[in-house]
Amino acid sequence: MKLSDFDFTLPEDLIALRPAVPRTAAKLLVARGDTISDLTVAELAAQFNPGDRLVLNDTKVIPARLSGLRHRGEATARIEVTLLQPTADGAWMALIKPLRKLHEGEDIVFTPRLSATLIGRDGDQAMLRFNLTGDDFDAALAEAGQMPLPPYIAARRAADAQDLQDYQTIWADRPGAVAAPTASLHFDAAVMAALAARGVTLTRVTLHVGAGTFLPVKVDDIAQHKMHAEWGEVTATAAAEIAATKAAGGRVIPVGTTALRLLETAARDTGVIAPWVGETDIFITPGFNFRVADGLVTNFHLPKSTLMMLVSGLMGADRIRAIYDHAIAQRYRFFSYGDASLLLPKG
Repeated sequence: MKLSDFDFTLPEDLIALRPAVPRTAAKLLVARGDTISDLTVAELAAQFNPGDRLVLNDTKVIPARLSGLRHRGEATARIEVTLLQPTADGAWMALIKPLRKLHEGEDIVFTPRLSATLIGRDGDQAMLRFNLTGDDFDAALAEAGQMPLPPYIAARRAADAQDLQDYQTIWADRPGAVAAPTASLHFDAAVMAALAARGVTLTRVTLHVGAGTFLPVKVDDIAQHKMHAEWGEVTATAAAEIAATKAAGGRVIPVGTTALRLLETAARDTGVIAPWVGETDIFITPGFNFRVADGLVTNFHLPKSTLMMLVSGLMGADRIRAIYDHAIAQRYRFFSYGDASLLLPKG
């Protein structure tokens, strides 16, 4: 398939810069087989059956955007840093602007408490070693950093204190993401209580969402695209819970494309869900054989993105185009802070 197969025209005023308030006021498009219903997230729980299982990504977004100073003699330079992912030895891969102004061995001072040293480069990425580790690093980063809003939001407004709450799920637990699993941002205590009352069970997995999720596809033949890798884990407990739901005839519905990609990675070798940990670069496109996911809760995605290809793989390319045409006509809000959809290919 060609990249142009996943393109569509999106009015700019449908790109959400802030989430709905409250979270459950967001619109919810339910695509069940060949039907489409227009609801709100407050009505989400009623769309499931007792015994269904939602799979949640419990990654926690770190305040990965930092601004600091490089000192060289009497001269100083402002350095902007976006953390990408930690390395095995405790350093961090990062994007630095301007990288050309920084030499290996030089320090960037972010606050009197937090600084980092450039220890290497890998293409357009840099490797930094911070002066703090563990809980001390986490606390200093929380003080110095800003939430790493998606590029299409950051280009229109700066991150602020409200984003510290808005761009984090209520079950965020394991720090490491530099982008939120945004379908999960719609959930609040009321939705969780309604799911429990409905008899819907929950399982947590972890996929640390990387900045690569926003990288554009640059090849016309999508088979030539190389996906970025992200670290994830499906524990033995999580795999057993999901397998038990399948065996009992319940549906397994990931909340977000990140959870879906992780589940399908964990089932790729054997065809059934199994404990798994490591880096996944799974690329889901039309024709993919889904082994675990029976549906998906997700937001509305960018044209020509790998996530648009994923939902086309789940629902079928023609069907997803009709769904998106409906969403645009009904003025659903798109992308990270936008509205939600529940995609159920079998109804």
